[in-house]
Amino acid sequence: MQIILLEKVINLGNLGDVVKVKDGYARNFLIPNGKAKRATADNLAAFEAKRAELERVAAEKLAAAQELAGKLDGTTVQIVRKAGVDGRLFGSVTNADVAEALNAQGFSVEKAAVRMPLGPIKAIGDNALQVALHTDVLVNVTVSVLGEN
Repeated sequence: MQIILLEKVINLGNLGDVVKVKDGYARNFLIPNGKAKRATADNLAAFEAKRAELERVAAEKLAAAQELAGKLDGTTVQIVRKAGVDGRLFGSVTNADVAEALNAQGFSVEKAAVRMPLGPIKAIGDNALQVALHTDVLVNVTVSVLGEN
């Protein structure tokens, strides 16, 4: 299916690109989330009419993400969980827990933005994670997991 991208999508393209994707990806994810429209003649004309406004909105989102990144970069978050004597947690610390701790500190972060490449944290200690505030803005955050007996 041919679609017009209404915002930058990782590994797919930038605002205004006409790309071909699988039908299910377009119908189930891109179009319902407002990231794309079908590439018809009417939609292409409507997109060109609104292109300047969409670029302005995209620039504002990027500027807001960069401003938040300046405040968030290098932040340390402490999370307390029950742990055994060997330092392993009873359970784990997930991206939702990290996002909740960052929100408690006053940063507006969604749980999907927290990148945990090694999966959930299952041991006491400091862990370096990345938070994707925008497709172009990645911030490093340290999560310090403390044990509680």
